[in-house]
Amino acid sequence: MATVAELITYPVKGCAGTSLSSTELTPAGLAHDRVFMVVGVDGVYRSQRRDPRLALIRPTVCADGRTLTLAPATAAGPSGEAQAGARGEVYGEVCVAVTTTAPRRDVDLFGTAYQGIDQGDEAAAWLSDFLGVPSRLVRVPPEHDRKTDGMTPGTSGYADSSAVHLLTRASFALLGTRLAEQGADPLPLDRFRPNIVVDSTPGEDGAENAAEDWAAEPHAEDRIRRATVGSAELGYTKLAGRCAVTLVDQEAGARGGPEPLRTLATYRRASSGSVVFGVKFSVTRPGTLSVGDEVAVAEWGVTEM
Repeated sequence: MATVAELITYPVKGCAGTSLSSTELTPAGLAHDRVFMVVGVDGVYRSQRRDPRLALIRPTVCADGRTLTLAPATAAGPSGEAQAGARGEVYGEVCVAVTTTAPRRDVDLFGTAYQGIDQGDEAAAWLSDFLGVPSRLVRVPPEHDRKTDGMTPGTSGYADSSAVHLLTRASFALLGTRLAEQGADPLPLDRFRPNIVVDSTPGEDGAENAAEDWAAEPHAEDRIRRATVGSAELGYTKLAGRCAVTLVDQEAGARGGPEPLRTLATYRRASSGSVVFGVKFSVTRPGTLSVGDEVAVAEWGVTEM
């Protein structure tokens, strides 16, 4: 049976994720996912593509969304020291009282104009010092009405595109095999920053049929067109195109070598020319998700590879 193995939300675009045991799935994705974004003084989004140190920031949002804490993702060392910033400064954490009523400002995400609510000077100063470049923190306004592309229309916060990114452990295991064949070191799953990780788990009687155990097949997720998870439903939008973020070591906050893109390019190049790994979905029915929930496919299609 295909079940949810991990749920990860990324409250601040480009920053470290938070693992969840259960969460609400909203029309824009997992609760608090990419609700916040770091921008330059010009309003242009910051990404690990250009600012890999974003990976070292661990945001935590309280349940009601009214407070956001920014802290170094790396735990303190044996002497109790905190994470060092871009210029060697030592950093603790900053707690932000989230506002949805402050004036809106223009922000730019992949060349498209949106609005953001600036979260104040304290958050801006902490981020600017930690990243080593002038930065501001913005929140998605309540009136945010983004339309995402792909086969199934939907919305999202400040995600790259669709609301949900799903990946199976079977697909990741195959990549590990291919990396080993190339003589490359194994890589952690966090390079791909998925929201939902699906695994194949034995049924109660130890038997499975092919339809229920679809997650045992690498890249079977490419063919899903509609699926139910918990009380929610997902609609396929497109394959997940991979970029230079996958080259960033999420624990070091720095770009590594050419993997996994070099190996993925040998067997995961889509008809569009993009290197793809994982699948993007829109939320067609909000609901509640939990680790262990079955991921039941209601409709299959033909892969776009």
